Amino acid sequence: MIDFGRLLLLNGPNLNMLGKRDPRQYGTFTLADVEDATRQTAAGLGFGLDCYQTNHEGSLIDTIHAAMGRYDGILINAGAWTHTSYALRDALELTGLPVVEVHISDIYRREPFRRISVIHEVCLDQVVGLGLDSYRVAAEKLCHYLKGRQDHEGSGDET
Repeated sequence: MIDFGRLLLLNGPNLNMLGKRDPRQYGTFTLADVEDATRQTAAGLGFGLDCYQTNHEGSLIDTIHAAMGRYDGILINAGAWTHTSYALRDALELTGLPVVEVHISDIYRREPFRRISVIHEVCLDQVVGLGLDSYRVAAEKLCHYLKGRQDHEGSGDET
């Protein structure tokens, strides 16, 4: 199997509480389950995956900045910051990396402020409402995008 690159999975505030929150909305899986499932999906498509979770916005932004030159793409569930942090959006945009936004629940069926994602405009795609499968589907989308981009660049086709 060819190793196409490295991905970074970022989880923001309170996602370390998975398995302890309302199971109707968040399921019964844990953060370790999320990381393991995403890592397996990425590995099956030839990508390595590093995971990072923090409840601190500044640490998340620092990690995004450090991703430049180290990773090929980012998967992110930034929790509440997804909806409010322009600093997070700017950090993601600055990296120039393809980003897929992930949400366990369907943000469009939740509170009005959660229907808005300020980071969405700098993301390649958004996957919501599939529970644990949101992470798997997001990883597949990002891996397929990166493979397609690599295939295109490797073909010498500049169109």
